[in-house]
Amino acid sequence: MNRWEGLDEFVAVAECGQFTAAAERLGLSSSQVSRQIARLEERLHTRLFYRTTRKVALTEAGQTFLQHCQRLQDAREEALNAIGDLGSEPKGLLRMTCAVAYGERFIVPLVTQFMARNSRLSVEIELSNRTLDLVQDGFDIAIRLGRLQDSRMLATRLAPRRMYLCASSEYLQRYGRPHSLSELARHNCLIGSSDMWIFQLEGREASQRVNGNWRCNSGQAVLDAALAGLGLCQLPDYYVLEHLRSGALVSLLDNHQPPNTAVWALYPQQRHLSPKVRQLIDALRYGLAQRPEYA
Repeated sequence: MNRWEGLDEFVAVAECGQFTAAAERLGLSSSQVSRQIARLEERLHTRLFYRTTRKVALTEAGQTFLQHCQRLQDAREEALNAIGDLGSEPKGLLRMTCAVAYGERFIVPLVTQFMARNSRLSVEIELSNRTLDLVQDGFDIAIRLGRLQDSRMLATRLAPRRMYLCASSEYLQRYGRPHSLSELARHNCLIGSSDMWIFQLEGREASQRVNGNWRCNSGQAVLDAALAGLGLCQLPDYYVLEHLRSGALVSLLDNHQPPNTAVWALYPQQRHLSPKVRQLIDALRYGLAQRPEYA
């Protein structure tokens, strides 16, 4: 016996409130629908509907069973769509957002390459350092850096992200090297978008407010100031690794380096990702892995 038998008929009757309307929806006769419901109730040893001459109403058992059956239908449809989309070409409009500097340097070039391979796709990218609402503003995907705050969204990790405290050799020769977090107070700290810097202290993440005579909400500007010997900076790996390797910058307080964060693709909760979103996420993950900053 097919255990799915009668489930579609049951859901149709429950949602339509009539056997006739349910039969029309399914393209069956009313007698066929009625027989399937009767067999289903017999298998379950439970009455699912109260029947009158004009309409039917769900019993308490029927209400509970309906919720499960609707989820089963959704899961079945999702499975069929997922298989059907495996070879589907991305098409239509895809709207995405990302922070300005990271987007310009890393994301937009990869999206451009992705579009060159998918001519039926249109993309709108909004680069903004504001945290935009994906649902309210109609975005399919957002690229977010660091730790995630919005629990309403689903996320896929695209790349690692490590923060470094560092300074130029010139600055350290003039002002000395800090050996503890408490010594940061006597150093000039180059402040970006926040004066709260994140560290690791006794195995836990800790925040510390820093002070300095220079501030700019641009990571590249903070980097330039650090290279010029103006002070200490705390920046993500993709800004500083090249300069750490060359010796232009020196990594400091490595034992207090904060726990790894990440680069994320964030998207609204839904049971099945469209081919354009799923394939773009795959392309971004692969493309970032090829970058020398993430080697």
